[in-house]
Amino acid sequence: MFRLQGSKVLAVDMTGDAVRAKNGSMVAYDGQMAFKKMSGGGEGIRGMVTRRITGEQMTMMEVKGHGTCWFADRASEINLVGLRGEKLYVESSNLLATEAGLRTGTSFTGLRGASQGNGLFTTTVEGHGQAAIMSDGPAVVLRVSSQYPLTVDPGAYVAHQGDLRQSFQSGVTFRTFMGEGGGEAFQIRFEGDGLVYVQPSERNTIAGDV
Repeated sequence: MFRLQGSKVLAVDMTGDAVRAKNGSMVAYDGQMAFKKMSGGGEGIRGMVTRRITGEQMTMMEVKGHGTCWFADRASEINLVGLRGEKLYVESSNLLATEAGLRTGTSFTGLRGASQGNGLFTTTVEGHGQAAIMSDGPAVVLRVSSQYPLTVDPGAYVAHQGDLRQSFQSGVTFRTFMGEGGGEAFQIRFEGDGLVYVQPSERNTIAGDV
């Protein structure tokens, strides 16, 4: 269903099936389409309540019909992730679209979410199908293995998948060197076996400072 047209537009071909996408991200469509707003973005009432409490905002819409629909958001780069039963952890602001067969939910992240002011939960996507995630600049996919753990600046983190453990440690960020840090800098450390998606640009509002 999912294909890229260039690096910043997602095209989805539908034959009566549905796709879930970030609210307001549709830029064009042909054929016959029906649109429905989905409050919360998670599965069921529990997902909606959890997001409201934690501040993890993700307003999505369901698009269903016959034809092709094109999605984009603020000229962000789009990356396709194929899931075969595993779980993808992604920042809610970086999730553009998922096939309808994939389940979305929330997962506790602890310190990282609290320090960024985005709540204590991050978005999860799991099942079989494709997801489209966004990044500020072309995303880099980094492999984590038992021999090679990975440390990431939280402002550059986009998503991860696989059998990975997260921990948080004090560290130095580029912004700290530039005198822009407003507090104690910290980093995310990943250990185990999996993939981490990072973007080549830190979020303007998140400098990795507590």
